[in-house]
Parts: sequence; structure tokens; C-alpha cells
Amino acid sequence: MNFHRSILTLAVGAALCGLGAFSASAQEADAPPKLSWSFHGPFGTYDPGQLQRGFKIYREVCSNCHSIKLLSFRNLAEPGGPGFTEAQARAIAATFQVTAGPNDEGQMFQRPGLIADRFPPPFPNDQAAAAALGGKAPPDMSTLAKARGYEAGFPYFITDAFTLYQEAGPDYIHALLNGYTDPPADFSLAPGRQYNKYFPGHTIAMPPPLSDGQVQYTDGTPMTVDQYGKDVAAFLMWAAEPNLDARHRLGFQVMIFLIVFSALLYLAKKKVWHDVHHDPELEGQRGSSV
Repeated sequence: MNFHRSILTLAVGAALCGLGAFSASAQEADAPPKLSWSFHGPFGTYDPGQLQRGFKIYREVCSNCHSIKLLSFRNLAEPGGPGFTEAQARAIAATFQVTAGPNDEGQMFQRPGLIADRFPPPFPNDQAAAAALGGKAPPDMSTLAKARGYEAGFPYFITDAFTLYQEAGPDYIHALLNGYTDPPADFSLAPGRQYNKYFPGHTIAMPPPLSDGQVQYTDGTPMTVDQYGKDVAAFLMWAAEPNLDARHRLGFQVMIFLIVFSALLYLAKKKVWHDVHHDPELEGQRGSSV
């Protein structure tokens, strides 16, 4: 009895500690709101229109400072992505200048991008980026949506396992882009820094990159910071996991195979044991033994 009581005490204590940790985390930085994404869950897929809008935001705004080194121009035309044609992907590549070489004189040179090239970074190296942007190079965005997130704390890390929640990265990116506000009166903000309620510590060097109406959409989608944040977060999620649609499709096919295979095994087992139970020779042996 004392043993069970000790176990219960430990469990309650762990739960209270979890709640305390969550409260402390919430005071440090607000938890981003959980949004509804087309790619959520085992049957989720990317929305090509949203990915094209997100690419437009990256190209016109984010690419001025952030690289996306692991993404190639050909990825834009691959299945499960933004849905660009190969000709469109080639045209997009040609608008970028890519460092190539060396040439016959041993010199590196600039040329228009090819579809096989990766997206060129906005700066030649991290040191140049840091020197141009206040002393710190901005992060590469290739895997940003998978690498960045937030600690939800107890009990959310348990419930998320059942809801298959894996969108902490896109939720965080969207919240960060919409989280610029005036600091509280008692908050000390260093010169050149911005207050963001979703950024750890609330102090961020990056100025608000987006404003309403900044990027022009032609499909009637609202041109607001909220919508911009959703679109670019979805694009960065695709950039970090471009094969998500194929992975979901393969997983669904595997589950169907396992269900059919299990049914066949069950029917085979029933057939085998049915023949064993109704074998005349075995019936005679059982009768004689009785």
C-alpha cells in the first residue's frame, strides 16, 4: 500500500513540475498559436498555390539576407512542390547570378543560374554577411522549419503525440513574423534591437521584414502580414521536407499492404486449423484415446 502511495506521489510531483516548467517557459516567450496546415497529419499534402506565394515572399524579401543553400532550382518543378513547370524553373534560375569557374584564366566568374544549380546565397560567406548585418550572419533557411520550434511543455508534449502534431516550426515562423510589438514599459531594449513576443528573450536583431501590401499577389489572396507569414512558413516547410507528399503516400500504401497481409494471414490460419480440426484420421485418434 505504501509502495503504491509513493508511486502516486511521484507521479503527481512530476506533473506539477511539468506544469511549473511550462509556466516558466510561457513567461519567457509566448507559445505560438497552433495553425491549421494543409500538410498536417498522415494524409496531409502541400498546397502548390501557397508554396508559390511563399516562394515569392522568399524571393522578394527573405533572399536579401537569408540563404537557402540546400534547395536547387529543379526542386521547384518536382512533384509535391510549388508546381512550377520545368520551363518556369529554368526561367527563375536564369534570373539569379551564380558563381562558377574557374575559367581558362583560373578566375571565378558570375553567370545566370541553371536549373541544376542550387540557390545562391546573398553573401559570399558568413563573415561578409555578419559584417553587413550588424555582426551576426542570419541563419540559412534550408531546414529552418524543421530545426526551429518551441517548447510546449506539459501536457502538450503528450497530447501532440496523439494528434501527430509536427508543425512547431511553421507555427513558430508564422508567429515570429507577426510577433513584433512595442515592448512593455519595464522592458529594457538595447539599441538596434526589436521586441518580439514570440522570440526567446523577446529581443531580436531582425527588423520587421513584412508589412501589409508589401508583396503583390495576383490570385486574390489577402496581402497581409498574417497571410504572408503562413505562406512563407509553408514554403520553408516544403524546402526542409520536399518529399513529404511522397512519404505520406508511401506510408499509406504500406498501411494498406499490412492490413491486407494481416487479413490473408488470419484467413490462412483459419483454413489450416479448420482442416486440422476436421481431419478424419485425427478425429479417429481422438475418439480411440477417449
